[in-house]
Amino acid sequence: MPGLPPFDRVVREHGAVVLRVCRAVLSGDAEADDAWQETFLAAMRAYPGLDPGTNLQAWLVTVAHRKALDVVRARDRRPLVDPRTHEGATTSAAAPEDPARAAEDRVLRDAVAALPERQRWAVALHHLGGLSWAEVAALVGGTEQAARRAGADGVAALRRTGGWR
Repeated sequence: MPGLPPFDRVVREHGAVVLRVCRAVLSGDAEADDAWQETFLAAMRAYPGLDPGTNLQAWLVTVAHRKALDVVRARDRRPLVDPRTHEGATTSAAAPEDPARAAEDRVLRDAVAALPERQRWAVALHHLGGLSWAEVAALVGGTEQAARRAGADGVAALRRTGGWR
């Protein structure tokens, strides 16, 4: 059985999927970028002990799920800032190359962000992250059928709002 590929190759091959999942479930690009970085920092630490037969994308999306939850929990513990007095808002450092694709991505992210939480996680983890319904259920809780239902309801809502084609 071949060994694990070099970690930098793993980041190149799976980084975009992890970022899409983080952006789908978090409210801002800065939060998504933070979760992406935390995902790969944690993954880099655990990578040497990983079984060579591991589905790397599923493993990374699982790590991203946990890191995104950490961001949500941290956000819930922070005091709210009055937007009228808040200065120096940050923007994402990773600008997309294609403006049309960036606009489409923004529409999809905004539509996914508006979904109820279980639907948002199901859509992000299955459709954007590539996890099976059983893996989604294990992460978010509930049965595989409930995860599948949440995903179907989420996609239906996205189609109604024009966020999913």
